[in-house]
Amino acid sequence: MTGPTHAELEAARGRRVRDVLGPDLQVLFCGINPGLYSAAVGHHFARPGNRFWKALAAGGFTGRIWSPQEDGQLPTIGLGITNLVARATATADELDAEELRAGAARLRRTVARLRPAAVAVLGIGAYRTGFARPGAVVGRQDAELAGASLWVLPNPSGLNAHAQLPALSAAFAELRRAVPMR
Repeated sequence: MTGPTHAELEAARGRRVRDVLGPDLQVLFCGINPGLYSAAVGHHFARPGNRFWKALAAGGFTGRIWSPQEDGQLPTIGLGITNLVARATATADELDAEELRAGAARLRRTVARLRPAAVAVLGIGAYRTGFARPGAVVGRQDAELAGASLWVLPNPSGLNAHAQLPALSAAFAELRRAVPMR
């Protein structure tokens, strides 16, 4: 199976990837925004170099590495996915602070409506900007978000060289140990 062509990737600019939500979520994962590859194929964390699905399995949330095409099944195990900013870009650097702040406000409303046990924002820089928390560090935050425990985990994008898979998996595992799953 081949991925999207260059033209298909370019056509995906600004597109959205539908949120994966449901009732009784234990953890709502919140990416920064969809990449062009994800927007072109319509699934979260779909670029082959993205480590989200591997970290999800290594962290103990799933018994195997799921395919991005299975993202719609996550609510059946108490997990969901959304993004701070809905529009697809080639890199998160194309987003501005205003978009991230607006995304944080939207996330608060989503969390207040769905009431997951925990929210995990996947990207420390986006979290610091969007939530006006310049000194935040990866891990559980000292504040809640609309009643949910709030976590910041490293961005699983293959473009994020700062967090290698073992560290990413350990961060996911820490969250998994803290949140009772069904």
